[in-house]
Amino acid sequence: MSFAKIYTRGLLGLHAPLIEVEVHVSQGLPSLTIVGLPEAAVRESKDRVRSAIINSGFQFPTKRLTINLAPADLPKDGSRLDLPIALGILIASGQIPENITDNLEFIGELALDGQLRPITGILSIAIACQQLGHQLILPEQNAEQASQLPHFEVFAAKHLKDVCDHLSNQQPIQQYQASHSAAPDQYKFDLADVKGQLRPRRALEIAAAGGHSLLFKGPPGTGKTLLASRLASILPPLDSQENLEVASIYSVSNTSHPFGQRPFRAPHHTASAIALVGGGSHPKPGEITLAHLGVLFLDELPEFDRKVLEVLRQPLESKEIVISRASRQITFPANFQLIAAMNPCPCGYAFNQDIRCQCSADAIKRYQNRISGPLLDRIDLHLDVPPLQAHELQDTAPVESSQTVRERVIQAYNFQIHRQQCLNHALSPKQLEQFAPLDMQAQKIMEMAQQRLNLSARAYHRVLRVARSIADLSQHSEIQSQHLTEALSYRAQQG
Repeated sequence: MSFAKIYTRGLLGLHAPLIEVEVHVSQGLPSLTIVGLPEAAVRESKDRVRSAIINSGFQFPTKRLTINLAPADLPKDGSRLDLPIALGILIASGQIPENITDNLEFIGELALDGQLRPITGILSIAIACQQLGHQLILPEQNAEQASQLPHFEVFAAKHLKDVCDHLSNQQPIQQYQASHSAAPDQYKFDLADVKGQLRPRRALEIAAAGGHSLLFKGPPGTGKTLLASRLASILPPLDSQENLEVASIYSVSNTSHPFGQRPFRAPHHTASAIALVGGGSHPKPGEITLAHLGVLFLDELPEFDRKVLEVLRQPLESKEIVISRASRQITFPANFQLIAAMNPCPCGYAFNQDIRCQCSADAIKRYQNRISGPLLDRIDLHLDVPPLQAHELQDTAPVESSQTVRERVIQAYNFQIHRQQCLNHALSPKQLEQFAPLDMQAQKIMEMAQQRLNLSARAYHRVLRVARSIADLSQHSEIQSQHLTEALSYRAQQG
């Protein structure tokens, strides 16, 4: 047999397209040619593969080798194709029996001594492999991650020789048994750490219940960052499908994340637009995708570059980001919850006529104008966080923990899913008419607010969505006037 075909996977955004590695051994001067748009890491694999084959006790054929990576128009990058190329050469040169690789896929980087090294994006690869009904042979270090996928057969190998012995039926590899530990429910931070600040705590609960975005404004040291970092701990737990979505994003970006927890991302204000939305020549997920189904926290909001903040506008509405490159378009999910914090002025103390503030009225205005109106309009809850008094700090009475608040949030969440199959923040204007009706009194309040606060159509709908979440928290099927006035109070600060 002078021909072999091995199945493997590439990575394109969060997708893992099937790649066929075709190896042909023919007469001629010894050479090895790789075709099918290989990039540098793939072209270099010929040297790794040659050493790995020899060091594993096999012969490297001294003939002409042609390796084709199909489909030929898909760029191939990374070192994950080493193992399939090595197996293709061994089968084509007759050192391993043929026709034994059907329904099997192989992935892994080879060391020079034939050891298998881990690769990135294994979860996306495993999901695509399962959809096709194939089994996967992969490096041992990746097995734990791939085994998170339910009803999927994973075979973990340490060495190229192990894979060859498995295929020759000399020493079959046993199916990997995952040590299924329960999903960690313990978040690092708890809401019980927050002293006083009843109104911001309430706003946090409303934001968690309806998936709303939130802006904290206040002087330094009032607990804005403390409050924001507790949001993930009061959100409803992820279901198994969402868990896999989050895990595959982190797998592709090669970042660790505790399985089962909602992401919490807090990029520094020097981050570029590319760092936020993702990109590069081989597009990688940015911060907004890493915060998918979790929280994106932007501390010191006006310190971010204006252009960087403006890129958030579209993902906040559409819940995804499309990255366009010359050769392809890649869509990443970006269904995150935005929490932002800012000081009222450059020095931070322009709050309630604080005498420490030395900023002029122009400087305060310039500082606040760094955030554009359209972006502020997209934030549902605006909240002033006042400085804490001494008696609040000294108070030792126990306060509600994340667990208690989360139970109320889950209850409101279940209401919403049962009623409209989505969270309140995702309600369309049409759905609002259906699910958020106002009684006569509430309609009058809304008309007055519309005139006084000069609400845009988007802001009007956002107030209704927040009021709907407040009503759900108090277990009311209708929006009453007290729910609406509370929702409007979170809007009024914008001026």
